[in-house]
Amino acid sequence: MIAGVGVDIVDIARLKAALARTPGLAERLFTEAEQVAVRARHTPADSLAGCFAAKEALAKVLGAPAGLRWTDAEVLRSGNGRPFLAVRGTVADAARAAGIGAWHLSLSHDGGFCVAVVVAEDVPSGPDDVSGRPERGER
Repeated sequence: MIAGVGVDIVDIARLKAALARTPGLAERLFTEAEQVAVRARHTPADSLAGCFAAKEALAKVLGAPAGLRWTDAEVLRSGNGRPFLAVRGTVADAARAAGIGAWHLSLSHDGGFCVAVVVAEDVPSGPDDVSGRPERGER
């Protein structure tokens, strides 16, 4: 069952300018793996905008509780390039408290913007749950 939906849009040029003028901002917002992954892309700022939009959308699902660390949510890609969210630390704790057991992520880029949609699912109710959801980590 859906526990929440979050949406965010990022102006790519604005994020690129903020990263250029603020030393250390990338390290506060993005994990090392995210930063390494985007370096190989044709337009790294577009990819970072996707990561940022996804994290903002995820925070909206959780109600933006105080104390969330940006780097406790990570946008990764499956073998076929599909984006997904990995959470740990403060984000995993907030998700657990909200009863969230799975995340779904969609990203889209157009016209200098990136939009992210995050859908959160409830934790399965137990062994009798027949929702057909994949186990955590399956992609």
